[in-house]
Amino acid sequence: MHPILCGLAANPALSPELVDRLTAMADDDIATHLAYRADLSRAQAVALAGRVEESAVHLAYEGRLTAADIDPSVRPDAALALLDQGAGRPEWARLLAADPVLERREKLAACPGLPSDVVDTLSVDRDVRVVAELAAAATSDVAARLAAHPHAEVRRAVAGNEATPPAVLAALVTGEGLPAARRCLVCDCHEPPFVHDPQCPRLDCDLSPGASCDGTHESAVHGVREAALRNPATPVEAVVGFVDHPSTLLRWALATREDLPGPACAQLASDPIAGVRADLAAHPGLDDALLRALAGDRDPDVRRNLAHHPRVPLDVLTHLARTAKIGSSLLPRIAAASPAEVEELAVSPEPAARMLVAQRRDLPPEIRNRLADDPDAKVVKALAPHPGLTEAQLRAMVDRHGVRVLAKVATNPDASPALLEDLVQHKPVVQKMFREVARHRSATASALLVCLTDNRARPVAAGHPAVPPPVLVELLADPEWQVVEAAAANPSLPPAVMWDLLRHREGMSRGGADSPPGLPAGG
Repeated sequence: MHPILCGLAANPALSPELVDRLTAMADDDIATHLAYRADLSRAQAVALAGRVEESAVHLAYEGRLTAADIDPSVRPDAALALLDQGAGRPEWARLLAADPVLERREKLAACPGLPSDVVDTLSVDRDVRVVAELAAAATSDVAARLAAHPHAEVRRAVAGNEATPPAVLAALVTGEGLPAARRCLVCDCHEPPFVHDPQCPRLDCDLSPGASCDGTHESAVHGVREAALRNPATPVEAVVGFVDHPSTLLRWALATREDLPGPACAQLASDPIAGVRADLAAHPGLDDALLRALAGDRDPDVRRNLAHHPRVPLDVLTHLARTAKIGSSLLPRIAAASPAEVEELAVSPEPAARMLVAQRRDLPPEIRNRLADDPDAKVVKALAPHPGLTEAQLRAMVDRHGVRVLAKVATNPDASPALLEDLVQHKPVVQKMFREVARHRSATASALLVCLTDNRARPVAAGHPAVPPPVLVELLADPEWQVVEAAAANPSLPPAVMWDLLRHREGMSRGGADSPPGLPAGG
C-alpha cells in the first residue's frame, strides 16, 4: 500500500495531468481511490479500467463506462456490472452463461432482464447455486416454474422471492400441490442420515451448523418455510398457524411480518424468546395495549426497538428514555410530534422528555432557547448541535456543564472559529472533542495544530484544508499511514509538492534512490 499515492489519488485539487500520471502507475489500492474521483473523465476511466480490472467494475457501476468501452471476453466482471444495471448487451449474457467460473454465472443469474434463452440455460446449470441465484431474482413465471425444482435450495430461493405468486408461496409453506424435494445441500455431500456438527472444523464446509438430512431433507424444508414466512408476498392466512410452532426460527420469522393480525401479535408478545419479542416491537400495527405491555418487557432490546416505534405513546416513550439505552438519534415518534406535543415535551418536569425533544433540529427559537438554559446536562447535550444557537449560548453551555457537553458543542454548525480555539484549550480535556473540532468547517489552523497532538484526532485534522501547507508536508512523513494518506489527500497541499511526490515515485520505479529535499523517503 502507498499512502501518499492513495491520498493524492483522492485529492480533489489534483490536476488532470497528475491524474493521468497516477493512472499510469496505479495498482489496486491507487485505482480504487482514482475510481471514486468525481472529476474523472471518460478517457481517464477507460485508461484506468484498462490497467486495473477491479476498478473497471466500480467504474461500470458508476456509469463511467458504457457497453462500447467493454469487451466481455477481456473484462467479464465489468461486463457483469453493466448487465446488472440493465446496460449490457444480450450477447454478453449468452457468452457469460457458459463461463467456467461459477461466481460469474451466479452473478449473471442475479442480473435483471436476461434473454429468455439465457434464463433457460441458467435454470439447468450444473451447479445448484447458480439456479438458486436465478430463482431468488426471477420473474413471477420463472419463479413459479422453479418452485417445483427437485433441489430444496432452489425452492428456498423461490420462497424468498417477492415476485413469486402468492399461491406458490403458500404451497411452499404447506408443501401441498408440489412434488417433494429430492435433494438438499446436506445429502449432496453426505449419505443420510447425517447431522452436521455445529463445531465442524473444516474450513471448506458450507453447511449450516446443525443442518441435517434423514432422507426427508428436514433442515432444508425448514429453511424453505422460514424464507416463505419472512416473505411479505406470502399470504398471511398461510403463515399465522405458525405462531405457536415449536421452532424458534419460524416464530421469529413470523414476528418480522408487518401484516400479522392482532391476535397473532398478542401471542408473540409473550413469546419466551426475547429476539421474537424484540422484532415484534417494531410491528407497525401494534395496538396501544400491546405497545404499553411491551414497554414493561425485561429485555433491553425489546424496549429499545419499541422506542423506535412510530406510534409509541409519548408517556411510554418518556418512560423508555429513562430505562432503555435508545441512543442519541431522533426517534420517529418525536420527529412526527405535533407543535403542541413539542411544547408539552419541552416544558415537561421529566428531563427524559425534554431530552427527547431536544434531539430535533427544527425547534422554534423560543423552545430552542429555553432548552439551551436547561439545568439538566443530558438535555443540553442533546440540544447543543442545534443550528441557530448563538456563540454566547454555546459558551454558556460549556460554562455550566463543562466536559459533559464539550464534544456536542464542538459539532454545532454555527460554532465560531474563536469558540473552537477555546474548546481545544479546555481543561480537563475531552478526547472526542478534538475529533469533532478537527472535522468542523470553521476550525482554524491554531485549533487544528492542537488537534494534531491527539492520536485519534490526528488523521482527521490532517485532512482539514485549514492546516498550513508546511505542516502538511511534515505530516507526509508521519509514522501512521492514515495521517500520511489524509495529508496527501488534503486540497491545501501545494501543487508543486504534488508534482515532486509523483516525480519521486516515478524515479523510484525507474531505479532512483533518494527522495527530493524536504520530502519523505517513503510513499
